[in-house]
Amino acid sequence: MLGMLCLAVTMVGGFTLQQSASAAEMPEVKKAILVVSFGTTYGETRKVTIEAVADKIKASFPDYEVRSAFTSRIIIKKLAQRDGIQVDTEKQALDKLKAEGYTEVIIQPLHMEAGDEYEKVSRVVEDYTKNKAFTKISFGRPVFYYPGQEGKPDDYTIAIKAIQTQLPKLGKYDAVAMMGHGGVHPSNAAYAALQLKIQDAGLKNVFVFTVEGYPTVENVIKKCKEQKIKKIFLMPLMVVAGDHATNDMAGDDKDSFKSQFLAAGFKVEPYLHGLGENAGIQDVYVQHVKDVIEGKYDKHERSKDAPVIPVIE
Repeated sequence: MLGMLCLAVTMVGGFTLQQSASAAEMPEVKKAILVVSFGTTYGETRKVTIEAVADKIKASFPDYEVRSAFTSRIIIKKLAQRDGIQVDTEKQALDKLKAEGYTEVIIQPLHMEAGDEYEKVSRVVEDYTKNKAFTKISFGRPVFYYPGQEGKPDDYTIAIKAIQTQLPKLGKYDAVAMMGHGGVHPSNAAYAALQLKIQDAGLKNVFVFTVEGYPTVENVIKKCKEQKIKKIFLMPLMVVAGDHATNDMAGDDKDSFKSQFLAAGFKVEPYLHGLGENAGIQDVYVQHVKDVIEGKYDKHERSKDAPVIPVIE
């Protein structure tokens, strides 16, 4: 009987030791979120926009290490020379995470739409994926991406609801003109889509224009004159209120958008706050990270109801 008892204890003890050894052999999963933006040399807006978004992401995902990186080498160089501030490029940040043993990385861009800057980061993600630098590397989507089709979220409507919280109370002859960046990339069409979504939301006196694309400021001036608008509230449709907002939008130069609206006969009141200050927009970025973690909305996934693409030989 005593022998049997000893045998039982030995077996149980052996089982416990074996389990402990297996647990010890399991590699530690170190997870990180890299918040990537173009960057800005304007320190005040950087703190309340880019850093505020990163802080909210950090608070929302305590199991992840959260880091930040800029894609603009010019901005990184200027911050280092002028302010002694060292900011990593997206590649430097990823290489550091790799060297520190992180195995799963989510990159969340702070871009408004999937334009040139977004694609640059996307190509970096592809390179690190091909090189198998991490066990898993994922890429989040910008603010304006899905229009609400085939079970995907309506990113535009969600962002519009967030933006509405910062709009001033408009009189019959008041309007808001929001300035996006724009460009020649096909994703510039996101701004025209946003204007249509704004109209669908019943916001008749809210207009969108871009620095380098369509819609143009001339489009907005024409619409405002047609609606007999007297006063324009100018707002940046950008994460930060940096150089574009301060100079291109609200500057005193004759070519600034403020000056163009004034020359067209409108009263103008600039609003120098980036969308990164908006708690609702911060929540958009948090949700996009959450979607990546949960594996939702694969950007390359086709609808199950879509016809099979024929193979052309």
